[in-house]
Amino acid sequence: MSKRDYYEVLGVSKGASPDEIKKAFRKLAIQYHPDRGGDEAKFKEVNEAYEVLKDDKKRQRYDQFGHAGVGGASGGGPGGNPFEGFGGFGQGQEVHFDFGDLGLGDIFSSFFGGNMGGRGQQRTARGRDVEAQVEVGFEEAIFGTEVDLNLTLEDNCDHCKGSTVEPGYELKTCDTCKGSGQTVRVTQTVFGNIQQATVCSACQGKGKIPEKLCSVCNGKGTQSKKQQVTLKIPSGVDDGAIIRLREHGEAIANGPKGDLYVNIRVKPHKKFTREGELVLSEEHIDMVSAALGTEINVDTVDGPIKMKVPGGTQSGTDFKLSGHGVPDLKGNSRGAHIVTLVVDTPTKLTKEQKDLLEKFQGSNKKHFW
Repeated sequence: MSKRDYYEVLGVSKGASPDEIKKAFRKLAIQYHPDRGGDEAKFKEVNEAYEVLKDDKKRQRYDQFGHAGVGGASGGGPGGNPFEGFGGFGQGQEVHFDFGDLGLGDIFSSFFGGNMGGRGQQRTARGRDVEAQVEVGFEEAIFGTEVDLNLTLEDNCDHCKGSTVEPGYELKTCDTCKGSGQTVRVTQTVFGNIQQATVCSACQGKGKIPEKLCSVCNGKGTQSKKQQVTLKIPSGVDDGAIIRLREHGEAIANGPKGDLYVNIRVKPHKKFTREGELVLSEEHIDMVSAALGTEINVDTVDGPIKMKVPGGTQSGTDFKLSGHGVPDLKGNSRGAHIVTLVVDTPTKLTKEQKDLLEKFQGSNKKHFW
């Protein structure tokens, strides 16, 4: 599905002033805000358009290159969201990957910073969820990588294999609750006797207890162990993404393990910055080369490439290098690399250089140039 023109989304002309753009956004934001019963998809579309058009630099790139100039080359609905179809998310929000058994599994997200479905909470039927953090380089985040996580976690006891029972013995029916997992307490009140069922404290609601507790873990079923987990980080992952590894958290007796949530931090690059699927950088040239035109070497994440600079190029002009940006997380395409050209004005001139510039200035005044 192709994306709508941002000016059309806000209902303004391409020559609209910043105030006109702001007024149009406020009106539509109120109209479509989900909290007021509005259309959430249209609200996100309006918000995305405003985020681009309110910023002079982004607006300039959008006017020059269209959606590809602001990280929206992938299309796929409002925002050019690579997760479209898996649940939306706002700018700057956490993105969650569910990688299951360390392969690429379901991808999901938390819209507007919602929680992660009980992450960090102790559950009776499964082990505790665990959080970790890894830091990767700028290029590693773009092209993907693998990292080893060294963790100390509660894992199944090697002696009883997590059963809590000493090998050679079995689980038996709980004498306290007779296998029901509950005990009933009767309380006398003015309205008569009231029965209240509670979880059996002897078997913790399981209905069975060991004939003999494990001699190593004393019936806990788990031991603290050092573990190494190899994590596959997909190409195109961004700073703040969270990868979920199912059942790689802490163990619990007679139940599944919790999950491991890994927070991805991306190191800043000395030359490149990132904006969605775009890579941004600056290149400097002297004013003579800008006036006459030249060819320069441009650093990209793929290595240096040659770029032609036409004569008369002004400082601040953007050039788009298609296919040298960030891969779409779906693996369908790559964004662009936007190069902003900076024309350097010399601060120290020789007498000969000054004479030449003064001669040029005089000829320009006479319309000889």
